Amino acid sequence: MISNTIDQEIKQAMLAKNQVRLRGLRAIKAALLLAKTEKGTTEEVTEETELKILQRLLKQRRESADIYKQQNREDLSLIEEEEIEVIGSFMPQQLNRAEVTAIIADLIKTSGANSVKEMGKVMGLVNKELAGKADGKLIAEIVKEQLA
Repeated sequence: MISNTIDQEIKQAMLAKNQVRLRGLRAIKAALLLAKTEKGTTEEVTEETELKILQRLLKQRRESADIYKQQNREDLSLIEEEEIEVIGSFMPQQLNRAEVTAIIADLIKTSGANSVKEMGKVMGLVNKELAGKADGKLIAEIVKEQLA
């Protein structure tokens, strides 16, 4: 579980006085705690849910960094990029475009989809298969290309 690793990493970052890493780790821990308590249950958050949370954090940081760059706020953009690096270190290895394309082609064949109208059906299958292994924007782009 990622949450167990985060606690240990926070301790190590505190001892090393690594403020950049500590800030990113605390952001992850806060998001995981929020997910655990928002449902009102005492159930453990699954590893799949943790990966989705990390993906969401990465997407938020990337969008923020882009906005800061557009507004010429390199100082704030740098903070976001540092957090992206820390959060990304807990994600599984990302697949490249060729690997994602091959997996999507196989899933389209097995689902029998043959038009863009069936993109939702295919996206559901692909997102289950590639959870945490590829960017959602890339997945949607490739599915649309192959169904067109």
